[in-house]
Amino acid sequence: MRGWASALCNLLQQLFYWPLQLCLGSSFWAAGTPGGAEPQSRLVCKPSALARHLQRHCLTFRALGCLSRLLPALQSWLGVLWPPGDGLHFSRDLLQLSDEGLVALDWALGAGSHRRRRSSSNSSNPVLLIIGNSFGRITSNMFKLCELALSHGYHPVIYNRRGQNGCPLNTLKLQPFGDPSDLREAIRYIRYQHPMARLYTVSESTGAGLLLSYLGECGSSSYVTAAACISPIFRYQDWFEMGPPWFYHWLLLLYQKISLSRYSTALGEIVDTEKFFASSSIRELEDVLFCQSKKAPLSWELYWERNDPLRDVDEVAIPVLCICSQDDPIRGDPGTTLPFELFETNPHFFLLLTQHGGHCGFLQDTSSDAIWSHEALLEFFRSTTEFFMTEERGKGFGKRKEGGVLFKATRSRGASPYKRESFCSHYIHDIYNWQRSYTR
Repeated sequence: MRGWASALCNLLQQLFYWPLQLCLGSSFWAAGTPGGAEPQSRLVCKPSALARHLQRHCLTFRALGCLSRLLPALQSWLGVLWPPGDGLHFSRDLLQLSDEGLVALDWALGAGSHRRRRSSSNSSNPVLLIIGNSFGRITSNMFKLCELALSHGYHPVIYNRRGQNGCPLNTLKLQPFGDPSDLREAIRYIRYQHPMARLYTVSESTGAGLLLSYLGECGSSSYVTAAACISPIFRYQDWFEMGPPWFYHWLLLLYQKISLSRYSTALGEIVDTEKFFASSSIRELEDVLFCQSKKAPLSWELYWERNDPLRDVDEVAIPVLCICSQDDPIRGDPGTTLPFELFETNPHFFLLLTQHGGHCGFLQDTSSDAIWSHEALLEFFRSTTEFFMTEERGKGFGKRKEGGVLFKATRSRGASPYKRESFCSHYIHDIYNWQRSYTR
């Protein structure tokens, strides 16, 4: 992190400690006592061949130098609220969906690249699909991830939902929180444009809800090789009902209202706009948009049974790394907000838990301007790919089989009965040429 940013944080720490603690909750100073002897990060997962490989080869997992262990709130502010830089150019693809709605794909080109991009490519360079938070805020950390990915040979692309970040809302439909149908069409389009490239996905903050919904619904038919979630929130219904600390709550509520205000006249046909703009919480706002719809109203409980991102978690069939901090002021207490049992029993999920880092912060106390979580997830992608290739060579499965049976995980008892039909027009034999021996 640059020296001026470190000095600024230290100054703000001295001036605004008590006001910030009052506004943002006790997590602002929680876990902030220096001198702790325990490691700053640990990997929580079920023992497996892939887990052992990651522990040996992912050196980034072993050390973490954060900007300040006392300021998770400031780390979160810098990551989420700091304006993006201007060192990148983007080329936007507007993708028309099957219901004539639009989503946008912003391809990062780099400062010295041409503004135009070829519509398709036979390049084998991997594609990195970045899914931002559910409120549509494009953060400076997303730009930094694009820059780092470009330097590692990736084609980074940012996914924008209907009506967000300048993507036109041309149909009377917004994307429900856990509905991956739009994302599925966007990924199919990316696969068509880059048929020779591996696809990796990264989500930030509440964007993990959409990514996990997609991976669970598509299962082994997903086009994705591996995925990562930065500061995910797992218990979304509880989070919407309880809300983050009031300052973040107010910012999220205000940002959502401003973003949708331009469509208030059109949305008035399906939602009560007076109730929408009078909403005093993100729970009330979500309820007005999707549960009190004039066309298809439903209860709050039923909405979350259909949209809970973990409803089909047993179907996820690729490695997923979740990078979380114990002092995350937006997610809350890790003891009640992190599903440790999921990581300890499911061989596809890996939790990289750090002492410090805030929410989507993970700043480094070094001369490097790179975000630690970004370096960790790119190393995770590289190591998992190397592992699959080694397994493939070792077992002689280098050639794809034309026939065969697709793996389908069985649903655990107690899983949601509101599972959508697992329809993904993806064909596993066109994607993977490795066997899932890492689950052993």
